[in-house]
Amino acid sequence: MSTTRTNKLYPNLDEVPLNRFHLKVTAMTFGANFSDGYALGIISGVLPAISTQMHLDGFWQGMLASSALIGLFFGSLCLGRVGDIIGRQRVYVLNFALIAAASLAQFWSPNVEILFVLRLLIGFGLGADYAVGPTLLSEFAPRRHRGLMLASLTVLWTVGYVIANILSTYANSDPEAWKWLLASGFIPAVVVLIVRIGTPESPGWLISKGRVDEAREIVRKHLKVELNPEEFEVSSGSGSYRELFSKKMWRRTAFGSLFYSAQVLPYFAIYTFVPTILGQLKIDDADLQNLVINLFLLAGGVVGLWFVQKLPRRAFTIWTFLILAVSLAALGAMADLPALFIMVPFAIYTFVMSGASNITQVYPPELFPTEVRASGVGLVNAISRIASAIGTFFLPLSLDAWGIPVSMFWLAGVLLLGLLVTVVWAPETKREQLV
Repeated sequence: MSTTRTNKLYPNLDEVPLNRFHLKVTAMTFGANFSDGYALGIISGVLPAISTQMHLDGFWQGMLASSALIGLFFGSLCLGRVGDIIGRQRVYVLNFALIAAASLAQFWSPNVEILFVLRLLIGFGLGADYAVGPTLLSEFAPRRHRGLMLASLTVLWTVGYVIANILSTYANSDPEAWKWLLASGFIPAVVVLIVRIGTPESPGWLISKGRVDEAREIVRKHLKVELNPEEFEVSSGSGSYRELFSKKMWRRTAFGSLFYSAQVLPYFAIYTFVPTILGQLKIDDADLQNLVINLFLLAGGVVGLWFVQKLPRRAFTIWTFLILAVSLAALGAMADLPALFIMVPFAIYTFVMSGASNITQVYPPELFPTEVRASGVGLVNAISRIASAIGTFFLPLSLDAWGIPVSMFWLAGVLLLGLLVTVVWAPETKREQLV
């Protein structure tokens, strides 16, 4: 048995100093978020070409755009629970075998039905990572750096989304290019699969199952410190799924589900149909404006990391919801003005939304105790993905029926609902001990 490099005994993983393994497990989780952003971003750019070639009506356009989000619902809901029962590590590794295979198979899709099923499978695998990835990382992360480490996952999601968006915009001239673009998601997925082989199990999960010696050995090997078993706090929770809806926990479950849903419903709806929105706004050189929007997405995500690290969770979420709602309402009110004026609230919304999205990887793992953390994070993600799918399905119908102003107003209303839920129910979790 290897020996620890320090004589200090740490009572919990929250107090362990940051070291290279923390950065490694963060980087391994990055890959999933990049792949997710890439998979969801690529469909936005290739959807017009697919629609033309396969003669898709509005129904199938909406279904194809929301397919991965529907898969995310089932993957998060089912495999999050599996992660609490059998452990984080196996789900964390094996889900990317499914994602890689389904991504590559898109190249040979003969019809929209097969393509829809393959994207459901990609979403299913990514849903597992939405539940287990932040959970595993949060259970290794030192409390002092937890917000930054978790929030950085969203930045990599944005990087993947933006790269996919730019590729699909500027490499989509050939009628068959959409097949190569969709199948290219295989590359980041297989890289993630390879680098995750050998990932250790979460010590926090092992401790919750009474496997203390295994947990201490993992900490000793990878974090180079020693945990003090005399100071472990044994949870009194049952670990049952029902615990998420208990008197003690239901407000946290409801808050996590509703705040996340209210934030991502407008996000996915708007950015899946950016070309359509820019077209209805009569924006000249829509490709250039789309590129500018993507740059604002990247900048907002990076700047948002600082605010997540410095601000309390509640304050960050309340203020970003308020700014976002006002921005979309302004966009709706200014829809008939010249492009120079319209792009101001659009750019503000894009910048702030990208930064605000960082909290969606931070808040959920902090809401739940170890024995039901993956289940709770999975449930919150699942509900948010149904909201995303609903928004993605209905926005093109709304744009056709009512145009930009009404569509932006009801999306702003969704954000105001998120603001209300945060004010009423959001706990402050920045300093909570997770493991």
